[in-house]
Amino acid sequence: MSAEPGSSIQLEFFTDAGAFLTAAADYLAAEPVINTVVTGVAHRTVAQAAEGIPPRADDWWLVVRDGSGAIVGAGMRTAPFPPSPPFLLPMPDEAAVALARTLHERGEEVLGVNGALPASELFAAELARLGGGRVEVAVHTRLFELGELIPPSPAPGELVAVTEDQVDLAIQWFAEFIDDADRQAGRPAGSTAHELPDRAAMLHRIRNQELWFWVDPTGQPVHLTAVSLPSFGVSRIGPVYTPEAQRGRGWASNAVAEVSRRRLAEGVRVCLYTDQANPVSNKIYMALGYRPVVDMANLVIKR
Repeated sequence: MSAEPGSSIQLEFFTDAGAFLTAAADYLAAEPVINTVVTGVAHRTVAQAAEGIPPRADDWWLVVRDGSGAIVGAGMRTAPFPPSPPFLLPMPDEAAVALARTLHERGEEVLGVNGALPASELFAAELARLGGGRVEVAVHTRLFELGELIPPSPAPGELVAVTEDQVDLAIQWFAEFIDDADRQAGRPAGSTAHELPDRAAMLHRIRNQELWFWVDPTGQPVHLTAVSLPSFGVSRIGPVYTPEAQRGRGWASNAVAEVSRRRLAEGVRVCLYTDQANPVSNKIYMALGYRPVVDMANLVIKR
């Protein structure tokens, strides 16, 4: 537990995702859609650890408490890709600044941050002030939640669960999604940091039926939609990928709609993130009934 001098804000760090979830459960459950990234990663980390997949040695989870001890913010640093940006949930302004100072003081290099505004902006600005450099926006993101599902025009084929013997294709499409997402948003391919597929983690997701193919009438996979297991009653869809040669045929709309429908039928709320610069995905999801919840951002510090 650390506290900023002269402030009532306290920062409590955890190296164990399960302990973090226990400490912050009520806070996280109060806004499960906004907190979906942190809660989803935490629950997956716990589940993977039970299967013998350890977290990274430097991963941490954060709870922010006010003077009364009440939790007023949270975050994590678990991203396995450079620059391993922390993900911050909403928190008081002074907490975001205090976190930047704490990480700087303990020599933890941070060259990026994702998540809620204005916390991420304040955090990045303070890090840039302390260590030099300038803050740039890598991606403007937008969180959507599904209201009433609007069925798309039917496409031939059906939704099927990815099987373990298809893990290599799933990994390949995850990797292709990263570059294509940049291109569709008008950025050079590979310019945005993303998590690269890990075979053990992908097999974990396949076993939990988190990965789905849309297959054409011949049974050939033509599209991939991923969806997280429910965390505090919320599942998050993504990534969503259709190879270039298969686009424009309604595969994505039908796959996302069917995955969403199944989650809704289970009593689970469904959400997803979009890149605000990608007009294709934003149009598709809004046509299905997804509505904006909050804007966030991925920031980088250039030195």
